[in-house]
Formats: sequence, structure tokens, C-alpha cells
Amino acid sequence: MKRVLNIFFTIAFLLSAAGCDKGLQQLNVNKVSPSTLNPALMLNQAIISFSFPFKTLIFDIGGIQQIVTPNGGVSAGANFNQDNRDVTTQPIWAVYYQNVIKNTRDGIIKAKAANRTNLYNMIRIFQAYAFMVLTDEYGDIPYSQAGAGYSAGTFFPKYDKQEDIYADIIKELKDASAALDANGAVESSDLLYAGNVAKWKKFANSLLLRAGMRLVKVDAARAQSLVSDAITAGVITDNADDAYIRHDANYTNPLGGGLNGSEAANFYLTKPFIDRLKTANDPRLPAIAVRYVGATSGNGQTAAAGNTTAGVQIGMPMGYDNGTIVAQATADGLASFYDYSQADRRRILKISSPMFLVTASQDLLLMAEARFRGWISTSTAAQYYSDGIKAHMDQMALYDPGCAVASSARDTYVTNNPLGAGTELDQINSQYWISSFLNGPEAFANFRRSGFPALTPNPYGQPNNPDVPNGTFMRRLTYPTSEIAVNNTNYKDAVARQGADKLSTRVWWDK
Repeated sequence: MKRVLNIFFTIAFLLSAAGCDKGLQQLNVNKVSPSTLNPALMLNQAIISFSFPFKTLIFDIGGIQQIVTPNGGVSAGANFNQDNRDVTTQPIWAVYYQNVIKNTRDGIIKAKAANRTNLYNMIRIFQAYAFMVLTDEYGDIPYSQAGAGYSAGTFFPKYDKQEDIYADIIKELKDASAALDANGAVESSDLLYAGNVAKWKKFANSLLLRAGMRLVKVDAARAQSLVSDAITAGVITDNADDAYIRHDANYTNPLGGGLNGSEAANFYLTKPFIDRLKTANDPRLPAIAVRYVGATSGNGQTAAAGNTTAGVQIGMPMGYDNGTIVAQATADGLASFYDYSQADRRRILKISSPMFLVTASQDLLLMAEARFRGWISTSTAAQYYSDGIKAHMDQMALYDPGCAVASSARDTYVTNNPLGAGTELDQINSQYWISSFLNGPEAFANFRRSGFPALTPNPYGQPNNPDVPNGTFMRRLTYPTSEIAVNNTNYKDAVARQGADKLSTRVWWDK
């Protein structure tokens, strides 16, 4: 009997133990920790991370002589014709690979697996754009294996040739745009166009238009074909379709953030930029510029001292540092170099200012060039040119009501500055330079492609500057030190193929 009881209690204990284990697996699951990410959120993370980082002000915008600083250290770059691979200020390489490409690469995989066709193709388009910016800036870059650390375990991606990258970018833009379905699921959470398929198609075609124009020096026939195809398919010609990033107190404009912070008194509009606008009585000058008349330090740059009148604006000349600029400011009749004009951080460069990526103005001006070259037959080059200028002036109001250009001033400017015979490419691309203000990567790329406006090379450190030969301009950015240290073998292969890792080395489409 005792043995029977022992067996009974043993069985009862085992059953109760098994019962205690029931549900423990579910109990140990964290109900609020996601096991997968919605690919729409990954696209949005890529979009808000796409805003051009502050270092584009130092190199891209400084290189095409729109804004410059006389200061060195972490601010040294185009102002001194100096390479500066510091890690204090993140280059666009780090920002895009870590925060854009990583999200688009994984988002494409997840969207495809979930059969979210429109989202899948939207992410493909946006990724193509990111890679276009990166390859335009650096030349050969990690492309086919980039961003595949998580999905494929590729931690040291090879560098692809820019020629091959462009071929695939073009294919991606064409295929993804064609696959977008207006009758498909609407991905309304997207931050760029709220899932509007028609606008995404125009965005893709506008990027194709840019890609075609980039090839004008290396393959004019291919360039003509791509440009014609893009325009026929439909590009952005209305400001309502502009691609731009919206900022607020949480997601701030990186340029505005820097210029409303520690760098507020360090960057100034250049003499070439101010003089170009001032000479033509361009109504965009008072919409962009402010001069703190009589300022002798950053503390003197108060709102009360600010003057936005076009006639008082004076741009900082190129080729000076914070020692030599003192005498030049005196020669210019200023109280100090703090008295030079700046891009107004209380209007056009607020922390909440939008950042424009692809605009109607830019497309219309590229269409003016295409029409002048005889690549398209619609309208006239003069009309596209005028429409492009008008679009940019109308776009200004989105920065701030104080940046708005009156329609009467706009129309007067356009009437007084028509497209003239013999100077078409200069005029068109000089307007593109103005229209792309604050979009450093695009302005830098188009300046290299077109050679306009006809700027005078920065004389700083010449005639023996080691980074930029005398009488020339920067042609690319150099690879960051972090990349050289971590991915050295593939870096060396790229340099051996492309040429020295210097600011003066030309990328493939700029040969």
C-alpha cells in the first residue's frame, strides 16, 4: 500500500510540474518589443536622414562659392582648398550609408517579401537617388554589396565603378517607376509624397533627367536618349510636386541647426554669389541675405541689427582666413568680418526650414538646356528658362513668409533677364546654381558637369596648394578616414582604378 501511495504522489508531482511549465514560453515573450520592422517606417527613416549634413556647407556649398567661412579647424575645406577628413563633422558618406542605405536596403527586402509592390518600388527609387548623390560626390563607391551587413553578412563591401553604378541606377529608376501602380495599395504613411504614385513617378523621371544630363561629357548620345525619355514620361514642372524634406523642432534642418548654434557667426555669403544677384537686381537677394551692419562680433549679429535690403549686402571674398580677412573687411568699408552678409538664419535657414531635393525649377532649367541642345522639341529654351526662374522665386515662400518674392518683382526680373543668344548654357546653368542654393551636392555636381557659372578659382594657398592645383576647382570628395581604416583592401582597389584619393581627381562622368 505504501508503495502504491509513493507511486501516486510521484505521478502527481510530475503532472503538477508539467502544468507549471505551461505558458512559460509565451510569458517570456516581450509583447512590446517588435520582432520585425514595417518597411514603410524604414523608408521614412531614410527620408528624414537624407537631409544634407553640415559638412556639405563646408565642401559642396563652399566649393561652388555660395557660402564660405574664414575659419579653419573642423571648418576647413573648400575655403582653404584643403582636404579635411576629420571625424568631428560627419561627412555625407557616413550619414547616408549608416542611416539611409541601411534602411533602404533592408526595406526593399521586407517590402518585396510582404508583396507591398508600390512601397517596394518607392524605396528602390529613393535608394537610387541616395546612391546617385554618393557616387556624384566620391566616384567609385560600395554599391552592389552596400548595406548588406544584416541581410547578407557582407561587412566589407567592394567598390563598384561609377560607370556601372550609373547604368544600374538608370535601370532601377526606369523599372521601379514603370512598376508603380496607381490602382495598387496606397502607402499613405510615406513622408515624401504620402503614397501618391503619380508624384513618385515624376520624382523618378526627374532623377532620370539628372542622370541623363550627368552623362553629357562621356556619352552625349546616351544622355540625349535618357533626357528625352525622362521628359516624355513626365518630370516635375510644378512646385506642388517638389521633393523636399519637412523639418520641425524634433527633426531639424542640419544646416539650420549648425547656423543657429555654435556656427552662427562663422559662415558668410560669398562675394561671387552676392554680386551675381545684386548686379541683376535679383529679388531673391533680399529673400536670402541679411547683413548685421556694424557688427564687430557674433554678439552684434542681433535681429535688431539685421538689414535685408539688397543694396547694403556685401559678400565675403574668396581666399581669406580669419587673419587676412580682417584687413580685407576694413578695405571693404566694414566694421569687421562679422559685418559681411549671411544667409538669414531667422528666415531661410531656420532649424525648421525645408530642404529641397528635386524641384520644378531645376527640372525646367534642365529642360531649357535639353531644348537648346535640340534633344527635345516641345516649347522653347527661352520659355523653359523663364519658367524655371519663376518656379524658384515662387518656391522661396516655403522657407518662410519673409522669403516670399512678390509676383511683380518676379515678372520684372524675368522680363529684364531673357535667355540671350550665344550665352545660353552659361545663363541656364548659372540660374541652376542659384536655384540649387543650399542643395550643395546637386549644385556641386551640376557645376562640374556644365562648367557654369564661370567662377574664378579660389586663390587660397596657391600657387602650391597640395590638394587643389592652382587655377582649378575641387572635383570630388575624398573617402573618410573611417572607411580607409575599416575597408582598406577594397578602398585601395578603388583608388588604383579611379585615381588618387584627392579633391582634384575627376569622377568618371567628369572626365
